[in-house]
Amino acid sequence: MSSPTQHAARAKATVELFDALVASEADHERSRLRHEIVETNMPVAEAIASRYSNRGVDVDDLRQVAYMGMVKAVAGFDPTYGSDFLQYAVPTVTGEVKRYFRDSGWVVRPPRRIQELQARVSRANNDLSQRLGRAARPTEIAAELEIDLDEVIEALGAYGCFRLASLDLPVGEDESTVGDHIRSDDQDLAHAENRLLLGSAMQALSDRDRRILTLRFGLGWTQERIAQDIGVTQMQVSRLLTRILKDLRGELQVPEPT
Repeated sequence: MSSPTQHAARAKATVELFDALVASEADHERSRLRHEIVETNMPVAEAIASRYSNRGVDVDDLRQVAYMGMVKAVAGFDPTYGSDFLQYAVPTVTGEVKRYFRDSGWVVRPPRRIQELQARVSRANNDLSQRLGRAARPTEIAAELEIDLDEVIEALGAYGCFRLASLDLPVGEDESTVGDHIRSDDQDLAHAENRLLLGSAMQALSDRDRRILTLRFGLGWTQERIAQDIGVTQMQVSRLLTRILKDLRGELQVPEPT
């Protein structure tokens, strides 16, 4: 965060640069001045980008979007109005970053039906979690919404596409979580949770892998029941889970448990 002195120096430099821009008639000089204004105010753009970090989007991509937002702000600002540049720039850059999330937040944009279902499941999940004092299970969400369990599972798959998630998805009645099954130790897990989103890691898995993970760790199904559901043997389910969790560790950059 900038100190008051740095903020004042940036504001003064920005005013002087815009004054020079208004006075200049040479295209190359105007281009240079615009670039200098952008560079002078990039700490502001980077601060805005940092507010949206840890949401499953590459930090460098966010900074690039914020940079383009600042370029847009410099091009659109009229200094003759006498207002502070940041009053115009901050909403402009923030709008560009939010638009980027709207346009690319879904890795694979699901059908509208699934998006609407996901919104209902999300609201029900939040309400139930508050009432129960713990994360709601898919079976409880299905009962709350009076819909089929498979619909909840389908929505949860979409939910993982873009929503901030943690490693606290409950396994079953014993209250263990997905995080309990992928961490090597508490320090590694805390480090991974601070940097990454489980939702993004889940999206890297295939549809079948996500379903198996949801059935096992979201619904607490036994391996035998999963085997019957997907038409394989219990041994194959065991091997699939081992491989899926290994893939998930790789996405989360969590070392293999020793």
